[in-house]
Amino acid sequence: MTRFDWHVLRRFLSGTALLLVLLVATFIVLDLAERIDDFLDRGATTAQIFGEYYLYYVPDILRLTSPLALFLAAVYVTSRLAQSMQLTAIHMAGVSTARYMRPFLLVGLGVTAGMLAFNGFVVPRANTVVHAFQNQYYRDAPEGSSGSEIVRQMAPGVVLTARYFDRERSQAFRVSVVEMDSGRGLARRLDAAQMTWNDSLATWQGVDVSVRAFDDGGAETYAYHAQLDTALAVRPRDLAQSERDAERLTVLEARDYVRSLERAGVTERGRPLVAYYNKFAYPVANLILVLLAVPMAARRRRGGQAAQLALGLGVAFIYLALQKTIEPLGYVQTIPPVVAAWLPHLVFALVAVLLLARANR
Repeated sequence: MTRFDWHVLRRFLSGTALLLVLLVATFIVLDLAERIDDFLDRGATTAQIFGEYYLYYVPDILRLTSPLALFLAAVYVTSRLAQSMQLTAIHMAGVSTARYMRPFLLVGLGVTAGMLAFNGFVVPRANTVVHAFQNQYYRDAPEGSSGSEIVRQMAPGVVLTARYFDRERSQAFRVSVVEMDSGRGLARRLDAAQMTWNDSLATWQGVDVSVRAFDDGGAETYAYHAQLDTALAVRPRDLAQSERDAERLTVLEARDYVRSLERAGVTERGRPLVAYYNKFAYPVANLILVLLAVPMAARRRRGGQAAQLALGLGVAFIYLALQKTIEPLGYVQTIPPVVAAWLPHLVFALVAVLLLARANR
């Protein structure tokens, strides 16, 4: 590392840190303006709002804003070097673009590696507290203590539906379990007015249960039970799960979760898969945007640094818009979820490679 490398590294790191502080503060102010009335109306204290909610919200904000902070800091530092003719002098001395990018590359690689662990383990744990706080104190909570119109595919051909599920009491109401046979259609149907989870027995205890079974000829056998212990292959946490669960799980838990959906034969698992792949794809944006920023800002432009920063914000907006446009296609599996998670990053990685090749000419 030369003195020039250390000079660039210090300015890049200090610029990134400053931008992160500003972005986090801006994010908190905007979020507070939206939610403060609900928080206070529902009994949250100022100490709880800042000492609990926003304290645990900061990790997710850092995850979201770190690529933008790195990108803008790299644009700012590089454009200053370009405007002061320092990059021109470096090129005339025979130093390649790849060589003076070394400090940026080191930081980009370091942040990407750190964010892989941070995004995979720290953020999900912090978000557990954030979502619990929102559910208690925010009007438009992402999920309440109960769920309605629940549908779960427990195995191929076996579907459970519940009109209402109380997560706190582990009680499901208006439950139906339908078993289909590929050769003869409906094979068995169980209906219960209510089912309550017995944790000590690890069974669902049904009330007002009717069971209908159909043989190969279509003849029906009917049985009624005022109470019945069932051995359904589903637990309360499975009924409490939502399609956004993978976003709130650690990378190892999310892996096990999507595998369990696959084993159960669930076909509509686009959103959990996109969320799982994003745990790996999104941190890579930190490196890609650094690789994109340096060659983009290395050319002197009319308008100076203001023009460079405006261009940088425009590129960052396009990057975000591309992500938000493609991800829903993965949710509904119009395209494979792994493609939906990685495609925006691959597109901008290709753009970065082309800019680097042009800068080295």
